[in-house]
Amino acid sequence: MSDRLRIWCLRHAESANVITGTAGVVPAAPLTEHGRHQALAAARLLADEPITRIYSSTAVRARQTAEHLAALPELTVTAMPELNEVGIGEHEGTNDPAVRARTAEVLHAWIVKQDLDQRVSDGETGHDVLARMTATFATIATAHPGETVAVVGHVASLTVTLARLCALGSKVWGTPLPHARPFLVEWDGHAWHCPAWPDGHCAPLAPGVK
Repeated sequence: MSDRLRIWCLRHAESANVITGTAGVVPAAPLTEHGRHQALAAARLLADEPITRIYSSTAVRARQTAEHLAALPELTVTAMPELNEVGIGEHEGTNDPAVRARTAEVLHAWIVKQDLDQRVSDGETGHDVLARMTATFATIATAHPGETVAVVGHVASLTVTLARLCALGSKVWGTPLPHARPFLVEWDGHAWHCPAWPDGHCAPLAPGVK
């Protein structure tokens, strides 16, 4: 059997914080009604995949998305705080346009300029996000050689991490992950690969909306 790990990654479905433009980790924001339909659609897309485990961040919106994915094959969902969205410190939960604009600047610095020292106020640096997310993907790879799993996360933390792990660089900037659109990431035992980044067919990332 091949030890190649296949991960179906996806951003959580549409949630209340997206509608309100609330920035940060926002752990308690639930899915909207539209988001629940998106999660069900994602579950149908993945229904024939041999998924053995689903991982999600601990945010309500990610866990609710994962639970919809798990409903059809009755899979176990493991929530991991290391998969949470980028922390913005004292500005957590704000609707301030200035903070949202600064969040966009920081993400651009991380992804396009490869300047991981930037952060929003006292929040996480790019180094912080990459360290926790990379370690988590490594843990999943070690636990599931030759298997297929799913990971439900967030637009900024997934994008920054996979752009670096899969050597995609700045090509992903301007194509934000759409809600609940699964895309494949593979580990061949030596390197990570992302065969196709979802284009989303949607508007550019709204600053600070995770």
